[in-house]
Amino acid sequence: MGKPITESEVRDLFQVWNGALATLDPKKVASCYAKEGVLLPTVSDVPRSDFAGIEDYFTSFLTKKPQGEILQSEVTIGHNWAQDVGIYEFTFGATGDKVKGRYSFVYVFEDGEWKISHHHSSVMPEGIVMPTPIPESEVKGL
Repeated sequence: MGKPITESEVRDLFQVWNGALATLDPKKVASCYAKEGVLLPTVSDVPRSDFAGIEDYFTSFLTKKPQGEILQSEVTIGHNWAQDVGIYEFTFGATGDKVKGRYSFVYVFEDGEWKISHHHSSVMPEGIVMPTPIPESEVKGL
């Protein structure tokens, strides 16, 4: 039996996750993920594929006091799954810094709730500051 969901309801699932971030409780955030959920986070090279790994990531990430806002969203709905991909921006309450990123959330209906099965996040390439090359004359001066 499928669980129907609308595009608006899929977009609202981000607010559930964002609300969990606001609690600053890594267990609460990790509970938004499916039993076999995968997190490919922005600020870690380590894929997280179980509750303990996801919780561990958010233990560190939540110290920044992040709050997200969807800037652009594309939703696809299937049978007992939904996908929301696009661009979001985080404001870090600890510093006031803002970071734009690309995201993908794939949700599955599990144990009577919509859970995150796959979450990928990456910083927008345009937002990455590239180092300025040091001229040879400056290097010689050192």
